Amino acid sequence: MTTHSFTATAWHNVLGTFPPALTVASGDTVITETIDAHGIDKDGVQRAPEPNPMNGPIFVTGAEPGDALKVEILRMTPIRATGWTRASLAGNVVEPEVVRGLPPRDKTNWRIDRQGLTVTPEPAVPGLEHFVLPLEPMIGCFGVAPALGQAFSTATSAENGGNMDYRGFGPGATVWFPVAVPGALFFLGDCHAAQGDGEIVGTGIETCFEVEVRLTVEKGRNLVWPRGESATDIFSVGNARPLDQALQHATTDMFNWLTGDYGLSPAAASHLMGQVVRYDVGNVFDPAYTMVCRIEKKWLPKL
Repeated sequence: MTTHSFTATAWHNVLGTFPPALTVASGDTVITETIDAHGIDKDGVQRAPEPNPMNGPIFVTGAEPGDALKVEILRMTPIRATGWTRASLAGNVVEPEVVRGLPPRDKTNWRIDRQGLTVTPEPAVPGLEHFVLPLEPMIGCFGVAPALGQAFSTATSAENGGNMDYRGFGPGATVWFPVAVPGALFFLGDCHAAQGDGEIVGTGIETCFEVEVRLTVEKGRNLVWPRGESATDIFSVGNARPLDQALQHATTDMFNWLTGDYGLSPAAASHLMGQVVRYDVGNVFDPAYTMVCRIEKKWLPKL
């Protein structure tokens, strides 16, 4: 297995079928530096237009439609001492009569302590003078090229992944994407230093990271939606609008996972899910919302 140091020289605002920027073998590791959601790099230089410019695509040898691309997030190291967020809740997450009373959607700057692994607004927000958050890195936008020559904006998400903004996509997580084109064509970017569930201000703490991922082809998995695993849980991801449709996609995929790979009967899967499922909100700001259906591994039968 080889480790590749990938320096992007061009970025994409859609996930689609583009000539590969890098070709790797299944099982190889890639280390790359991302730019932020506005296209600004670690030195404050504008490298690409918004929204959420992606590094890639990375062609993974042997990946074919019907396979799954396994993405292990091995490491995320902050490479910039600053980040930014919006200063107001998004209008679509509050009642309509409240919108006019929200503050302006100005940019708020944050200081990232790369030694202490904390983030704080700078200058301090009145009323939150002692507000300090732990650094909790996550990938906001990543995935593979969709089928049929489509190209999906990095402002949204679909079966191929994209701008899902789920807090669970951090170091230690493994994510599987359904492969729709030869080589999978993997894209990565839009990393956050921290973020609340739902990305309800329309951003996380947007900044730049050095990201290390391992890319492995799993043959014949025939996934429909992204799936993931942490040290303690498995989870299925649904991306759609309205929110109940995203929930339906995630729930159906988890049901199929349990009755397929885990061999449970439909009745057993229903009983298990009915009592132990947990739902996480990934994103309720973008054109497609993200819902995550999650189960702790302690409840799963042995494979």
